[in-house]
Amino acid sequence: MTIKAISRRRILTGAAAVSAAAILPRASFGSDWRPTETVRLIVPAAAGGSTDVMGRLLAAHLQTAWGQSAVVENRSGGGGTIGTAEVVRGKADGHVILVGNPGPNAIAYSIFRNMTYKADQLQPVSNMIRIPNIVSAHPSTGIKTIGELIAYIKANPDKLTYASSGVGQSPHLTGAWFLQLTGLKMVHVPFRGAGPALQAALAGDIQILFDNLYPTLPQTQEGKLTALAVTTPERSALAPNVPTMRESAPELSKFDVSSWFGVFLPKATPAPAVEALNKEIKALLGREDFKKTIANMGATADWGTPQQFSDFVQAETTKFGEIIKREGLQMDVN
Repeated sequence: MTIKAISRRRILTGAAAVSAAAILPRASFGSDWRPTETVRLIVPAAAGGSTDVMGRLLAAHLQTAWGQSAVVENRSGGGGTIGTAEVVRGKADGHVILVGNPGPNAIAYSIFRNMTYKADQLQPVSNMIRIPNIVSAHPSTGIKTIGELIAYIKANPDKLTYASSGVGQSPHLTGAWFLQLTGLKMVHVPFRGAGPALQAALAGDIQILFDNLYPTLPQTQEGKLTALAVTTPERSALAPNVPTMRESAPELSKFDVSSWFGVFLPKATPAPAVEALNKEIKALLGREDFKKTIANMGATADWGTPQQFSDFVQAETTKFGEIIKREGLQMDVN
């Protein structure tokens, strides 16, 4: 199956389509809590990325469902920690919402020396979506599977390089965990963002690329790169012929890395507000227009109760913390 590249414009067009969806009954899930002023959704990333798209989809839904203005505010910087810290300091009354991701809500606690907030200052509400990472190789290597990659590294130690979007980012830690579990070594070449890393891989300047599903997947479908595996436990519906890391080697039987985008509130937010937001997230994820939009992103819906999401985030924090510790990674928020 061949999939065309999902451009930023196409994703935002999908977001606009969801925004224009029919009005839902305001009491569709029976919660009594409603906001009494403008709801602020803090996105700790620049406009146009997946975190921003999810924030805008949720804001449009909440505005319709609650009959109250809901606005997205982009607060990028510090690997997502600047915007997250703003939410931690915000009023805990349900009117300030964080759209989070693994960077500031799982990885940051272990990798940054000068963190300005702690995990227990946030109330997890629910995850929204998960998107796989993908491992690919330049065709010149002749490597077509994870098994072949492992065999090549064993036979040619220190000859391969792998690229990522930056030190401490999810793709970098995906590569680090793969090497830790297999006991192998490759030279990591970090780039300033996913775009430059992909261009280096396409040019053959590096041999292996660890990246989010997009924009790499279209390049593999056009034969410019060879897809080796996706990093979630299940295969991607957009690339059903690409195996998972788990099924590629016995050492990787527990491998599970995804880019996820979930919702948090300040810790002291009253339970009725938490419950009301959780139920509206469930309503959004169940909408057919929303399902179509996230399918174009290669994502799967992942609603859960606040406790389930809290347990998930804690497990993610522990997992990434162990990878970071073994790598000896420490950075300052900048």
